Amino acid sequence: MTPSDGSSGELSLRAPLLIAAFEGWNDAGDAATDAVEHLVDVWDGEEVAAIDPDEFYDFQVNRPMVSLEDGLTRKITWPTSRFYAVRMPAGERDLVLVRGVEPNMRWRGFCDEILRMAAELGVAEVVTLGALLADSPHTRPVPVSGTSSDPALAERLGLERSRYEGPTGIVGVLQEACSTAGLAAVSFWAAVPHYVASPPCPKATIALLHRVEDLLDVPIPLGDLPEEARAWEHNVDELAAEDSDVAEYIASLEEREPEEELPEASGEAIAAEFQRFLRRQGGGDG
Repeated sequence: MTPSDGSSGELSLRAPLLIAAFEGWNDAGDAATDAVEHLVDVWDGEEVAAIDPDEFYDFQVNRPMVSLEDGLTRKITWPTSRFYAVRMPAGERDLVLVRGVEPNMRWRGFCDEILRMAAELGVAEVVTLGALLADSPHTRPVPVSGTSSDPALAERLGLERSRYEGPTGIVGVLQEACSTAGLAAVSFWAAVPHYVASPPCPKATIALLHRVEDLLDVPIPLGDLPEEARAWEHNVDELAAEDSDVAEYIASLEEREPEEELPEASGEAIAAEFQRFLRRQGGGDG
């Protein structure tokens, strides 16, 4: 673990909640990592540490990127996971944000590094964000599922325990590592329409931010995201209008949808959306 300027040991955070997302298998449409990046930006996250990438990444798979600073100085950015501290102006807890890249090797050691840093910063709970490709039409609210391996946390948030069986990514491994370490953890997953899988997917990013907002009970400024989401949906509408097969497929998804009650269609979710609106009005986020 490489500390950034300003040692993590000098930080004093209030029962911080760690929110993490990782590029790769867990991040359809970049929706999850874009959500964490948004939180870093709107709440001025301070980078406090980064995981040393040499032990966890194959640089022929995840290559470092070279860029120019001021058009003169060459800088290499290595694939890694970075930690940002956020001292929240409202609410009763602070945040630790982790934005990273799914490692190519030594996943258990990678999770140990995250948990070690979490313990050093006094993290009380962990939230992982993910996004998957799904048979979900872009014209509807993006479904977000939430699970937790911790019974008390699942009951408090009205979540189910995960019953998924099959291949998993670093998010699933980190969830298990948290459970083994006795750290309460919850995971939120957004369903990105598989026929528009190319990033970004701002509509899914907003859906994940709404779940984080509900958990924090603090309004999250959305900035340009709502406008970007409307433009994204309009562009997909235009794509469908130009391809009758795509339009027919989307129509079939919309016809199937009433058979399943999406979270956004439930009475509790409608009430939560109203509470979210009131919080934004009070927080000045129009």
